[in-house]
Amino acid sequence: MAKSAHKNQLAPGISRLSRSKVFSKRAAYKVAKESKPVATEAPVQGEHKSYVKNDLVAALTAKRNVMSQALEVRKAKATHKAQRAPKLRQSITPGTVLIMLAGRFRGQRVVFLKQLASGLLLITGPFKLNGIPLRRVNQAYVIATSTKVDLSSYKVDAKFNDEYFKHEQVAKLTGTEEEFFGKEAQKKAHPAHKIADQKTADKDVVAAVAKVPYLASYLASSFTLSKGQAPHTLQF
Repeated sequence: MAKSAHKNQLAPGISRLSRSKVFSKRAAYKVAKESKPVATEAPVQGEHKSYVKNDLVAALTAKRNVMSQALEVRKAKATHKAQRAPKLRQSITPGTVLIMLAGRFRGQRVVFLKQLASGLLLITGPFKLNGIPLRRVNQAYVIATSTKVDLSSYKVDAKFNDEYFKHEQVAKLTGTEEEFFGKEAQKKAHPAHKIADQKTADKDVVAAVAKVPYLASYLASSFTLSKGQAPHTLQF
């Protein structure tokens, strides 16, 4: 008996046969089932009506919870974890050329300047070479290359922080035709002080790039993969 049971198992606890196959082999369906008589009590006269009346009254007067269990939302547990800035990757140092992987400038090469207090990376194109201004980027969406720009004597201005990149609050439009097509419908000009800050920040970076042959054209070109190239086999 033990041998046959062992033979019908692929592994301990896993049967070789399905449930329907085991049922057909046992041939249990051929054995007639004996029906056992069910003892029933004789109903008392008028008892059924009283049961129905009592159940109806209980159903109408029952107090139920307005919110069912499916709609109840559990309260989130209070967490006491402090939000800290992510640690900067070892491959990213000031002057490292990065490849953008997402956003408006994906595929472009930029120069890393410093890490801000929020953990985001401060980068620049420079704007004169590839049209990328000073921006904040998450380090999860960049590839660090082995190419570096010598920024040993370059100091980033302290005013370039997270507050500097916050959007200015503008009054919402009411949706009138005059706002979209009238004289007041003019394209918002970029702040003049930010244009001056961009030129000041890029001045030393462009000078450092000019010292290395072909580095300016390298930053101006975008990163692409040719046919048959696998990204995980490339050495950046």
